[in-house]
This record gives sequence, structure tokens and C-alpha cells, in this order.
Amino acid sequence: MSTPTTPRLGLPNLGLGVGLRSKHYSHLMKNDPVIDWFEIISENYINNFGYSRHVLEHVASLRPVVMHGVSMSIGSTDPLNLTYLQQLKELADLVKPAWISDHLCWTGVAHLNTHDLLPMPLTLESLAHVADRVSQVQDILQRPLILENPSTYMEFESSVLHEWEFMTELVNKTGCGLLLDVNNVFVSGHNHGFDPEFYIRNIPHKAVVQIHIAGPTDCEQYFLDTHDHPVPTPVWKLYRLAQELTGGVSTLLEWDANVPEYDELVAEVTKAKQVLLGNYPDVPVYRASAEAAVSNPVDHQMQTTHE
Repeated sequence: MSTPTTPRLGLPNLGLGVGLRSKHYSHLMKNDPVIDWFEIISENYINNFGYSRHVLEHVASLRPVVMHGVSMSIGSTDPLNLTYLQQLKELADLVKPAWISDHLCWTGVAHLNTHDLLPMPLTLESLAHVADRVSQVQDILQRPLILENPSTYMEFESSVLHEWEFMTELVNKTGCGLLLDVNNVFVSGHNHGFDPEFYIRNIPHKAVVQIHIAGPTDCEQYFLDTHDHPVPTPVWKLYRLAQELTGGVSTLLEWDANVPEYDELVAEVTKAKQVLLGNYPDVPVYRASAEAAVSNPVDHQMQTTHE
């Protein structure tokens, strides 16, 4: 492994943020947002010129916005979708986001979209492949791409790198940034038997520009990344560690199913202030049977009907 380098991203700590969700549109059109910034699911607003776009423009006039995608498929063997990337760039020209992010994954092959964030084979060959594609995307978007570690439920036997090693090398090769999802580290660590704290200690901290927190579901044999309950205590502890190691970066609470009222959402992300002081809320991981769990969290992020 080469020595980690520091990307010169120059991206700010935006503070505490939440996802912009349709349930809260009416509230946000009438009230001050209170929180510091918003993250949007990019696909919900591409070629959407209705009420959702109107709300987005209103919110963007009040607070910083970050664009977060779920279908770039940076790890796929399909050619990059240049039409999608151009649409992403056009949306960015309107929104002027603080940055654009997506996931270290593939979402399909042979031009079929599974609407799921599929795990990468962590090999030197796939590293070279993804690095080349990241560089192409950054050239098209004319800005650094920020990549998130996804939750995973299987691993490839061909993998020769740990995910934290893969991401470190990707940063070294491309200068991209990282969106560290500490809930995903927690989920994947449980599912694959690695120490999530070790993972967080061994990524390139200077490359991290954002952190995701969320509430997963304990499905007995595995954890599932459902984004539908309060953040549990062990995830908060990983969050505090990550903030200490990075020196402080933007925080985003993900809540994509069973979405609460806006005030409750703000109260949940605001807990981060006390957590950074060492005061952890006593919240267990939500437990449910595998049959009752949400099967695909991405389905809840993608609103296919334009408003």
C-alpha cells in the first residue's frame, strides 16, 4: 500500500444536515429550515420541473445543498452513462451544490439497473478500473467526486484488499473525496466480522468531507441498512471517533423510511452536539425479523413519481 496523500478539496464543514424529503416540503416552504444544510437524492430532481424542483430552488436559496446520487454505478463494467452525467452536471449548475457524491459500488450491468448498491470485488484490477472511471467523471463534472462506502451483505472470494485499503488507494490515485458512512461501517463490520473502529482508524482521514449517520435494523443473522429508526449508541460512538480523527466534517442524518415529522428529524441530528461532548443517547439497534425488514433501502431513497 502506498502512503496516503491529502486531496486538496477545500470543501467546508457545513455543520449538521438532513435529507430533503417530500414529506417535509410543505413545512419547509413555510418555515425556517433550522438545520445547517440539506442533502438531496440527485435522481429525484433530474428532469423534474414540477413542485419538487420549486421546493429545491427555495431550499437552495436558504441553505447549502449537497447532491447525493444512487445510480452512477462507478464500479460497473458498462460504459459510463454520459447522458446521466450531463444531466447531473446541469442539475449542479442550477443547485450549485457544495459537492456531488455517489457510492463505491455498481448498480447493474448490461444496461440494467438493479436499484441496489452492489458490492465491489476488491481487487487490483477493479481498483484500476474504478480509478479510471472516477477520473473521467471528475473531468466531466469539473469537480472532485465524493464516494461513499456502502453497506454490504456479501463479499467476493477474489478480493485481495480490505475496503479501507481499496478506498485509500482510490484516493491516492484520483484525488477523490470520501463520504464516510459510519452506520454502513457498523453494518458491514457486523455482517463480515471486521472491527468497524479499525476500519475508521485506517482510512485517509484528510480525504473525508462528509459523514452519514443512520439507524439500521438487526435481522438476527445480519444487520440491514434501513434508515428508518433513531441512530443507535454504537453508531454514535463510531461517529464521535470519526469526527475526532477527521478534525470535524459535515454530518448528515439519513432517514428514508418511516420518515418522522421535521422537528423530530432535526432533534435526532442535533444529538450529535452532545455526542461530541461524550454524552451518548442510550439507543439499542432496532430488532426485527428478516421478513419484516425493508428489503431494499434504495427503493425508499428513489422517488420515482415526480411531484
